[in-house]
Amino acid sequence: MPQVVLLFPGQGSQSPGMGKELAERFSAARDVFLAADAAVGAPLSTLCFSGPADELTLTHNAQPALLTHGAAVWAVVRDVLAPHVVAAAGHSLGEFTAYHAADALSLPEAVRLVRRRGELMFEAGKRRPGTMAAILGQPTRPIDRICEQAAAEAGLVGPANFNAPGQVVISGEVAGVQRAMVLAKEAGAKAIALPVSGAFHSPLMADAAAGLESALDLAHFGDPRFPVYANVNAQPVQSAALARRLLVEQLTAPVQWARELEHIAMLHPEALYVEMGPGAVLKGLAKKIAPALTVLSCGTGADVDALLARITA
Repeated sequence: MPQVVLLFPGQGSQSPGMGKELAERFSAARDVFLAADAAVGAPLSTLCFSGPADELTLTHNAQPALLTHGAAVWAVVRDVLAPHVVAAAGHSLGEFTAYHAADALSLPEAVRLVRRRGELMFEAGKRRPGTMAAILGQPTRPIDRICEQAAAEAGLVGPANFNAPGQVVISGEVAGVQRAMVLAKEAGAKAIALPVSGAFHSPLMADAAAGLESALDLAHFGDPRFPVYANVNAQPVQSAALARRLLVEQLTAPVQWARELEHIAMLHPEALYVEMGPGAVLKGLAKKIAPALTVLSCGTGADVDALLARITA
């Protein structure tokens, strides 16, 4: 039986229909969706199963929806996988799902926290409008330098997600991001505007930090049962106090996903990496960051069957 590393996706992986067939097939998954609905006092499961897409994509809906789907998959495979998990990591909001899987946060606490996080981020985005863009390829100038020039010329902008070699997301004021996109294209990269409601993982999210800190302080947060790697510094976290601090910092700091996965891959090169939730975004990034890793996506009933067959073979 291989060691297992759990990966949990972030915003952008959501789509209507997510978790529907999983909940129909497995009572453990169904129970998670019902518990999430009760925790936030809203029909989150209906949004996941049926949409509409524009409603599901709203930050304060997408975040708890993704956490719930990841938690539902974990509930289905937990008994088989749990003894073999050596680490977990989550992209942005996925870090909260990782702490839930590591028994640091109960499901109701985790769902309410990310619902609040989404609301705070949405409100911060309205108060200090901003946007994000993906820079793809290998520009002839470092992304940091491009952002520095754009910030000096047009408005605040900086790297927000170091997702993989050749894929960095930038975030900041609209004019700054637009200028950085032009500079990135001049340096030979592709630049794609992202449909977001704010400049996530940038200083423009500072307004959301105090509210998230309060919510985390009020939550029952235990020490994780296995190391959860932090987006902020790509290091393992094993205490609740450190987890709380880094989750607040994460709002305004870049997501160091490539470094995070490199670090875990160095320690656990032979492990089975399992992306828990909808889609296969993290599986795709893993193939770029550490091509030798074995990565499975697990978001549907068929995925669960394939994973369990592999684990018990």
